[in-house]
Amino acid sequence: MQAVSALASSVDTLPNLNSTTSRRSARARKWPLLLLLAPACLVLLAFVVIPLVLVFRDSLDAPSIYGGVTSKLTVSNYTTIFQSTYLGVIRHSLLVAAENTILCVSVGYCVAYWIVTRPPSRQPILILLLIVPFWTDFIVRTFTWINLLSDQGVLNGLLRVTGIHRTPLQLIPSSTAVFIGLLYAFLPTAVLPIYAALRNSDLTLLEAAEDLGCGRIALHRRIVFPLASVGVLASALLIFVPTMGVYVITVLLGGGKQLLIGNLLETVYLEFRDIPLGAAISIVMVVFMLVTLAVVATASNVLRKRVQ
Repeated sequence: MQAVSALASSVDTLPNLNSTTSRRSARARKWPLLLLLAPACLVLLAFVVIPLVLVFRDSLDAPSIYGGVTSKLTVSNYTTIFQSTYLGVIRHSLLVAAENTILCVSVGYCVAYWIVTRPPSRQPILILLLIVPFWTDFIVRTFTWINLLSDQGVLNGLLRVTGIHRTPLQLIPSSTAVFIGLLYAFLPTAVLPIYAALRNSDLTLLEAAEDLGCGRIALHRRIVFPLASVGVLASALLIFVPTMGVYVITVLLGGGKQLLIGNLLETVYLEFRDIPLGAAISIVMVVFMLVTLAVVATASNVLRKRVQ
């Protein structure tokens, strides 16, 4: 009887031993994963989290008369942002960003659809041709547009030679030149996500729809655009938020007449030497970016479920 009871007790302890062993093995598997994630976490902590905390701390300080910050805790910097002058710049930045997003996504959708319908052997070459110009420095490419759009530039020269327009067009500086520069700068950002969404889709649906008599407009409305909707949202997100921080294009092609958030930050930091106010504007833009990211992520999940 004693041997039977000992055997029963040993059997009862087996689940505990198994659970303890499983917990130990799970902990052993977590350590390599944590070690692999540690460098990325340290980089994010050093270059994203800590600087953002410092900027937030500066936004709650008051400016000193010598361009520094004082340790006075205040929220006046955030209330100053909602004055008419700064609200006008923010409103104009949102408008320009929305217009540029619509323009880039529309052109990018057409370019991505054209590339994805080419033979598979040619598609990598077309993508490479789209990306190669952007290997050149951004400022150099912006100065190139100044040469192209100036009074004695290539565009006005062609208009005079062909007789379309005898007098030179005043494109530099102008809002038209700004939107041309923005389209040129963000076009690959619009094309690549849409191309990736279409490239991973079943394009035989297009042939089936055409065989069933579906017109071009209905083809894009019912099939192509739903397949590319996730890429369209990603393109819009990657274009809308960075457009508000553009600085070089508005200065070189627009003459600094159209202020965006990037120009406002440069003015507040370097000319006004008001570091707390500039930090407050930066924090507001970060919050706005996070809200936009959350909205786009939610919409993307809804569209992905509908497509599936």
